[in-house]
Amino acid sequence: MSAKPEISWFSALCDDDYEFLGQPEPQLLSSFEHCKTIALTAEELGYDNLLLPSGYQLGIDNVAFAAGIAPLIRRLRLLLAIRVGEMWPAQIVRQLATIDQMLGGRLTVNIISSEMPGETLASAPRYARTVELMKILKTLLNGQPLDWQGEFYKFKVDPPRIKTVSGKCPPLYFGGLSDDAREAAAEACDVYLMWPDTMPAIKQVMDDMTARAAKRGRKLKFGYRVHVVVRETEAEARAAADRLLSRLDADTGAAIRAKSLDATSVGVRRQAELREAAAGDGYVEDNLWTGIGRARSGCGAAIVGDPDQVRAKIEAYRAMGLEAFILSGYPHAREADLFGRYVLPHLEHGPLSLD
Repeated sequence: MSAKPEISWFSALCDDDYEFLGQPEPQLLSSFEHCKTIALTAEELGYDNLLLPSGYQLGIDNVAFAAGIAPLIRRLRLLLAIRVGEMWPAQIVRQLATIDQMLGGRLTVNIISSEMPGETLASAPRYARTVELMKILKTLLNGQPLDWQGEFYKFKVDPPRIKTVSGKCPPLYFGGLSDDAREAAAEACDVYLMWPDTMPAIKQVMDDMTARAAKRGRKLKFGYRVHVVVRETEAEARAAADRLLSRLDADTGAAIRAKSLDATSVGVRRQAELREAAAGDGYVEDNLWTGIGRARSGCGAAIVGDPDQVRAKIEAYRAMGLEAFILSGYPHAREADLFGRYVLPHLEHGPLSLD
């Protein structure tokens, strides 16, 4: 079994918070105050990290939020999403180093590869651009001068004076299911993230990624992004899951899924396949419910059950070699509290180490 897993929560910066999926409520729309509540809840309950997602049409800016929340937390790490192509690399380096200093060295980075609004870029060049950025970040944040003459970035620059606390690049988390994405991950990321899938499918992807990284003389850590619905009994958890969808109609769900910039990606298609393969109640395997994907693009399934079932599911994933878990639930502050009381105290966990 792997070392202690990292148990992280999700801050709904992209307006992704609901009492009933597909039914926006003003008090749950992203704002500094609402997302601060989620962050401070995660801090108080003992989560290890907090994902700050990135979006364009929806929500608040995650880099600005990271800088605002950093002085208010004392032990929680932040997993800041950086969208490739959005900012000039040297600017990103200064931002990351600054925020890492504000956090006392507790910054981690989630690299997002997608087309920019109005941009059309095929998979291969898009992920080639992603690899370039990851290598540039590692070079400059490791304090090394850079002369980069790539396809997408061309510049010569010394590393910035401001550095991270460790003097090294924070761990880079990254995910993608296409062949191009897998090659990019094997080439440059530190933690390969996966969306929900059946356990045999997860194992197959992990074996494939281990082999791809080994060809480059590298090793990857593995992470898992999934929702949770935990209650005192399984019946109550299933009822809570059903309640989330009780006001959703098919057209609203389709419109929500279509908003994402990666709505046609291989990973998103796989989430749709999971929903289609599930039984009539939406469960594709024990305690893995795909109904949540009817109202969101991307991560589209939840671990549903009583505290023992949810803990056992996470431990089973951990036994497979998954070491980082990024969890979420609806509404986010309340579900973070439930998981934090029912499950988190009974899991050995801690910040992910790359050693």
